[in-house]
Amino acid sequence: MHTIEPEVETLEPEIGASARALPPLAFGLERLGLVSLRVPYLLLIVFIILGTGAFLGIERLKVDDSLSQLFRSDTPQFRQYEAVTRDFPSSEYDVLVVVQGKGLLDREPLEKLRDLVTDLQLIDDTRGIISLFSARQPPDNGAIPPPLFPETLPQGQAYRDLIAKVRANELINGKLLSTDGQLALIVLALKPDAAGSQGAGPVVAEIRKTVNEDLAGSGLTAELAGVPVMQLEIHNSVERDRVIYNAIGFIAGCLIAILFFRRVSFMIVAAGPPLAAILLSVGALGWLDFRLNIFLNVMTPLIMVISFSDSMQLTFAIRDRLVGGASKPEAIGGALAVVGPACVLTHATAMVSFVALLFSDSDLIRTFGEAGLVTTAIALLTVLIFLPLLAILLVRGEAKLATSAPRADFAINALRAFCGWIALRMVSRPGLYSLLGVAAVVALSLVYVNLEPRYRLAEQVPNNEQAVTANGSLDQKLTGANPVDILIEIPEGEDLYSPATLATIEAVQRTAETEKGIGNVFSLQTLRDWLAQKLGKTDVKTLRDYAGQLPKPLARRYISEDQRAVLVSGRIPDIDASQLLPIVDRLDQRLATVRAAHPGYKISVTGLAVIAARNSAAMIERLSRGLTIEIVFVAAFIGLAFRSWVVMLLSILPGIFPIVASGTLLYFMGEGLQFASVVALTISFGLGLSATIHFLNRLRLEERPGEDGALSVERATILVGPALILTSVVLACGLAVTSFSNLPMLRLFGWLSAFAMIAALVADLLILRPTAMFLRSLTQRWRRVL
Repeated sequence: MHTIEPEVETLEPEIGASARALPPLAFGLERLGLVSLRVPYLLLIVFIILGTGAFLGIERLKVDDSLSQLFRSDTPQFRQYEAVTRDFPSSEYDVLVVVQGKGLLDREPLEKLRDLVTDLQLIDDTRGIISLFSARQPPDNGAIPPPLFPETLPQGQAYRDLIAKVRANELINGKLLSTDGQLALIVLALKPDAAGSQGAGPVVAEIRKTVNEDLAGSGLTAELAGVPVMQLEIHNSVERDRVIYNAIGFIAGCLIAILFFRRVSFMIVAAGPPLAAILLSVGALGWLDFRLNIFLNVMTPLIMVISFSDSMQLTFAIRDRLVGGASKPEAIGGALAVVGPACVLTHATAMVSFVALLFSDSDLIRTFGEAGLVTTAIALLTVLIFLPLLAILLVRGEAKLATSAPRADFAINALRAFCGWIALRMVSRPGLYSLLGVAAVVALSLVYVNLEPRYRLAEQVPNNEQAVTANGSLDQKLTGANPVDILIEIPEGEDLYSPATLATIEAVQRTAETEKGIGNVFSLQTLRDWLAQKLGKTDVKTLRDYAGQLPKPLARRYISEDQRAVLVSGRIPDIDASQLLPIVDRLDQRLATVRAAHPGYKISVTGLAVIAARNSAAMIERLSRGLTIEIVFVAAFIGLAFRSWVVMLLSILPGIFPIVASGTLLYFMGEGLQFASVVALTISFGLGLSATIHFLNRLRLEERPGEDGALSVERATILVGPALILTSVVLACGLAVTSFSNLPMLRLFGWLSAFAMIAALVADLLILRPTAMFLRSLTQRWRRVL
């Protein structure tokens, strides 16, 4: 068994010699960094100008957190949903005001509640309101039906009779008023432009202010819910937590880097390029008119992971050469020659993986791929050019470093010793450890494939925000806050009040009412049933007259303006997509009987909750499946770059392991695959990819003809391992602090990303090393046989 001492400076001259005899990996692109040595101050001015432009680009960035745009796809279901939102007011723009109190139906609190409804209608950027005060009495002899609540509320017994009538009204009870009379729902529709998180801020603030002022002293409490409120709370919490926790993580990472490098200048050289890459990339997205959403927000940590890994490798290589007595230009040039090709290949491989996303049928995923291509290219140029620039400008006292560092580098030397120990163990029995690695990946993969997609909007909302409480109250007392809509399109030759149309609406209504999990079903048929019960009238004229007298915001919820389509709308609790989809699919199957009995009428199950459940599940499955397939595709690209099928095989296991390990952890915790978890796995893939390429590049340089392969694996591990370990620790610390956020999505992303980072490190040290040794020896034996 062979051992080597971790004396880096004794290895570098041989590396340079071997590197000249090898075919280039990056076609010389790494030499772009040498420009910083020739004209550093000119480049500094260029970066200052670009940074200023990037800040201006960031100012241009707009947030598009509309859920309908988030789940946009070129599918019949989404086109159907777009038709519904065009012909009917969308629930995506509804603010739900949930008012509760034991004395809700007492005269004084009810007066204050009616004043609140009146004042809410006067708020700018609102376009309609529905509440229990929207109800009218049954028509009398063709006269215009009066409001259920008179202008002046009666007193005494007359008031009690009125309340009894209100609680018995089928159009209100269980729909806008809970059966116990202690909860009232007010639906306030916003204009579409004001419903996004950026536009909703002032409107929601004004709504809160009006609610607090009007209900003061009434004994009633009010909470806001609905998609605009939840999007606003998510947006505000993400912005707040991202600043706080990223700052904490960055400070922790800097402290760790200083501890190992023992110089602030090297910490800046290592951390500066990734931060500059983020600034320039996000600024470029602003100038290119990209809109931030849940996916594009991921670009920041993704750029940080890939760029920081390369930055650390370059910084370590520069420092090692300075410690060995090289001048700054020699150290920077040598580092670029040895580590630079791996940096280029890392970013090029990431760009190839983004190209695969351009062929998706989801607009969101295609946009993510386009943004990934742009930002990865910018990150590569930034690392290659800006890091040497910082090194040439900031690093001072090279001679002192060469004499003092070998004695003071306790932490780095300890890391190198640890890496040497690991490498020695892994290459001692490469066949056994390779087999164990394959077995572990296969076992974890069998668990991973059983993960189900999960999506629930309320789980994205901060725990301490009132939207969560309000949704819980609606789920408990009004069967839920999320609508499930059934669209009925009327064929030519029929109209809204024709017998065939009314029969179709009735059949759909009865089907929805009897579907387990759906409640609070309302449509034109609900009104027809109520008129039949109150007046004993089922004629079309009475129905048409009464429907014509309904408040327009209420009527337009269920009847399109041209009267060529109607909605049958129910509500469901805020449940996970995996629970909602079976309900929707079962309802759709039962409606097949109605479609067959009423040919010509197009009947479709739609609505925001349905589209979100269907498309989120499909997108998460597609991203998860695409990630695992992408690993094989990327491995082939890496093998092509190295001109070696062995390298291609070597790249697969370390890429898959952190993904399936993290998925297995999610499975045993009872979690499914959410957007945040898929994003965390994507980022861990990026780090694992970078680590694999840097090791394989170094291994390629360390191989000597006729020498035992174990020695080259050990040397490559000692040279690359410390930077890899330090990168993983710094990034894991930076991401793990977000697990203290009150935003469930950010908590999940934080702890899972940190776990995946460590899993990627384990795969690189414990799977890649022995597999490399095993395949190398196997190849040599095969060549001898041939």
